[in-house]
Amino acid sequence: YYQPEAYIPQTDTFIEKDAQINEEIDRLRHAATASLLGRRDVIVVASVSCIYGLGSPQDYAALSVTLQVGREYDLDEVLRQLVLLQYRRNELAFERATFRLRGDVLEVIPASEERGYRIEWLGDEVERISTIDPLTGHMLADRAQATITPATHYVTPEERLKRALSGIQVELEERLKELRAMGRLLEAQRIEQRTLFDLEMMREMGYCPGIENYSRHLDGRSPGAPPWTLLDYFPPDFLVVVDESHQTIPQIHGMFHGDRSRKETLVEYGFRLPSALDNRPLTFAEFEQRIGQAVLMSATPAGYERRVSGRIVEQIVRPTGLVDPAIEVQPVQGQIDHLLGELREVTGRGERVLVTTLTKRMAEDLTDYLVELGVRARYLHSEIETLDRVEILRDLRLGKFDVLVGINLLREGLDLPEVSLVA
Repeated sequence: YYQPEAYIPQTDTFIEKDAQINEEIDRLRHAATASLLGRRDVIVVASVSCIYGLGSPQDYAALSVTLQVGREYDLDEVLRQLVLLQYRRNELAFERATFRLRGDVLEVIPASEERGYRIEWLGDEVERISTIDPLTGHMLADRAQATITPATHYVTPEERLKRALSGIQVELEERLKELRAMGRLLEAQRIEQRTLFDLEMMREMGYCPGIENYSRHLDGRSPGAPPWTLLDYFPPDFLVVVDESHQTIPQIHGMFHGDRSRKETLVEYGFRLPSALDNRPLTFAEFEQRIGQAVLMSATPAGYERRVSGRIVEQIVRPTGLVDPAIEVQPVQGQIDHLLGELREVTGRGERVLVTTLTKRMAEDLTDYLVELGVRARYLHSEIETLDRVEILRDLRLGKFDVLVGINLLREGLDLPEVSLVA
């Protein structure tokens, strides 16, 4: 769950950023980026969030800690590096992105792993590395080396962090001059208080809430430069497969403008510095520049897909011997009575029906009418929760009802062998 921060000037309402991170999903995100940097045989399934800022892949790789059996490492220095990678020391609750030390034995669970590592020192030399079960502590296997990736994708080398803090301070002073010159003292006080608090947090802890809003300074990017994203973690010859491209491509188009509008309001009213505008998703042009080979998949491709495709491949998925279904066009007059006759004929054979309408209200009204006439019908549209939609489709296939009424049923890629009529 993620609620971005926002400000509504009309009601003077500030909505704080709120996020609930699913630990397993976060682990899988780290596992995906770690795999991309370490191997070639990787398939990543991503949503449109892949065009949002993720931190530099170079920093992520450079700051990872690799320990090898037989090599010498200063234990205190390793512990310091783990803290810089935002790992927490916890002797009791041993969980992901934490470590504990018992004598010369270091145990750590990397951010991208389910298992932990036990690293044993003899003097300054790593004597043994083993994989352990975090719950029982039992050793599972010996290893020649262990790589520990950062606990967050937003990691910055110390030297660059110092430069970033200076840059943020300079930007704050410039912004304060602008706001005071315009007589906007409330906004000036607000941005000064918020930014100084964040600077102090970053000096003392290495991070602060909403640190991604300072990503331009932390990455050393110039104003307006695109952020690092998941796409930058891939090698140059990667393949992009865009599923349901007729919906995904417009979604990618719209992300930048929606984000920009929200951030401009935050900047104008003193909640964020202007550099926060560069913590943004990629524009569509930037997305196109980062992808090379692409396969756009859609049953109903739009103009963009047809325009950019070098070759269009039609994939007919149909058992051998079956012909395309017949299409009949019926007059508008008496269409409901005709529909009822068709429904009774098809459902009498134990088969199912999809009925499409123009609006959600029409879908609900038609469903109510059919139910009154004794037809086992239900409706499906965007106001129904995702999990409930799956349940409704399952009930249709199981025969708990016979007719499903909706507005976009033919665009959803539904695979329902039991359906023999679409009206």
